[in-house]
Amino acid sequence: MPSQPEVALSLPTHGSTVTAEDLRDRLVAAVGAIEIDAGQVESVGQAVLQLLLAARNDAEASGRPFAIVNPSQPFVDRVRACGLAAPLGLVEEEFPA
Repeated sequence: MPSQPEVALSLPTHGSTVTAEDLRDRLVAAVGAIEIDAGQVESVGQAVLQLLLAARNDAEASGRPFAIVNPSQPFVDRVRACGLAAPLGLVEEEFPA
């Protein structure tokens, strides 16, 4: 069985409810491993965080890899403040406060 391609998505600089719709569409269309680049994030809202959490849970349930890579400090700070570091797969030791 051929392996499914990796899907690489970049989060927008300002992740809001408005940008979440596009992200949702890209996540729904994704097959195979999912890699989310959060390197350019300056702010991220609840809608984007909910989508990321749902996408990670869906990927885990279907046995597909899911990773958030290159997280910016504002992204890490927001995720940590919301208590979502572990649920989103961010290892706390990699991103000291």
